[in-house]
Amino acid sequence: MGTHVQPDLVPLRAERLGRRVAAKVLVDEATFEVHRGETLAIVGPSGSGKTSLLRLLNRLDEPTAGTVYVDGTDFRQIAPQDVRRRIGMVTQRPYLFPGTVGENLRFGPRQRAVQLSDAQVEELLAGVGLAGYAGRDVANLSGGEAQRVSFARTLANGPEVLLLDEPTSALDEGSRGEVEDLIGRVARERGFTSVLVTHDRAQAARLAKRALLLEAGRIVRSGSAEEVLSA
Repeated sequence: MGTHVQPDLVPLRAERLGRRVAAKVLVDEATFEVHRGETLAIVGPSGSGKTSLLRLLNRLDEPTAGTVYVDGTDFRQIAPQDVRRRIGMVTQRPYLFPGTVGENLRFGPRQRAVQLSDAQVEELLAGVGLAGYAGRDVANLSGGEAQRVSFARTLANGPEVLLLDEPTSALDEGSRGEVEDLIGRVARERGFTSVLVTHDRAQAARLAKRALLLEAGRIVRSGSAEEVLSA
């Protein structure tokens, strides 16, 4: 059997994953796995296909080649909305709905006929450092607060894997540090499996133990974060 990782340790595996739009290749033959409880960083120059690859992992975009396995099941056999619930994404800019913070957190679960209690909403907000914010209007949040609400809203869906797309790049330095600390803490306390796309190699080194380097849509290097980021 060699060193084959047990399937139960691999909540997310991409196999020869690719996306081509007309003649342009966005992602080419990406094969990798993310182990349970780890944060994997995807780094690379601007335009290398990092976000394109991330969007394929939860079917926000459809692959034109290859596939993704979620806990061993080909994600083409899972309803797209279920894939997106199980593989939650936090984007670079928080897209919050008009209304209160609490309404934003309740939205996703409500799509599955799950009603979050006030206590559950408060627990999610406390977990991102925003206790007492449920009744606040999202229009009055700072950038860092809005990103933390976006994080809590993703967690409200009970994802198995978190995709983090440049989650701090639109923030000022103070907020960036707070959100980065939050990502590290949630990963440790909840044992989350995460994929982090970042152009910030220092951030990748702080948050991830393994990394992939992407160039022109291809994985050109993978290994420990130290090896990949220092090469």
